[in-house]
Amino acid sequence: MSELNESRPRLSKRRRENSPAGTKKRREVWVTAGEEAALVARAAREKVTVPNLLVTAALSETAETPTERKAAMAELMALHTLLARVSNNVNQIARHANAGDEFPQDAKAALAYVREVAMRIDRTIEGLM
Repeated sequence: MSELNESRPRLSKRRRENSPAGTKKRREVWVTAGEEAALVARAAREKVTVPNLLVTAALSETAETPTERKAAMAELMALHTLLARVSNNVNQIARHANAGDEFPQDAKAALAYVREVAMRIDRTIEGLM
């Protein structure tokens, strides 16, 4: 009977494979009761143990780190400020153009800057995906 169990692959594996050299390091993580509940719930959904979930998430190349998230937020905040300045410039250009027949000389530079900011926003959003 034990030979039958050993030869049959497990469909839902909760544990990671054993390392041939054994466990190398032990890490302790202190979490709040709310964080613990969230970890346990997510581990149950993923059908893995909490330590496995933490290690997999931490070592994933596709996961966003808190530092990367903060940098992206700072970039978006800077872009928000730039857009506020650009919208002010565009309003001034429109007011000047509507007041007379002449299109302001600096309008081309302002519109080029608008395009640059829009492309920067696109790159930032693509970086978040």
